[in-house]
Amino acid sequence: MSERLFRYSFVEIHRLYLNKVERKGRTAGELDEVLSWLTGYTAEQLRSFEGDLREFFAAAPLMNDNTGLITGVVCGVRVEDIKDPLMQQIRWMDKLVDELARGKKMTNILRG
Repeated sequence: MSERLFRYSFVEIHRLYLNKVERKGRTAGELDEVLSWLTGYTAEQLRSFEGDLREFFAAAPLMNDNTGLITGVVCGVRVEDIKDPLMQQIRWMDKLVDELARGKKMTNILRG
């Protein structure tokens, strides 16, 4: 299952995330802010990235130093307990997007 997930296109994942957050009244700009905080990509780089999730995280300009503060459960698994580094990065991203969609304040999402 992991390899299949790792091969998902970032463009497709971003589209799904955008649909999710917009249904909940959040914006594309907020989504980009969250993803930029996590990975160091600019909004323009996020919108133009062509590759799968493995390539997306491998090419990330600068993973945020505060990722260790991202805790909680995604898909029934505690993100802080995930051993595979790539899977943990993907689940961090899922967790942040979930928090955005749930209406959490941006300062809390960005661990400010």
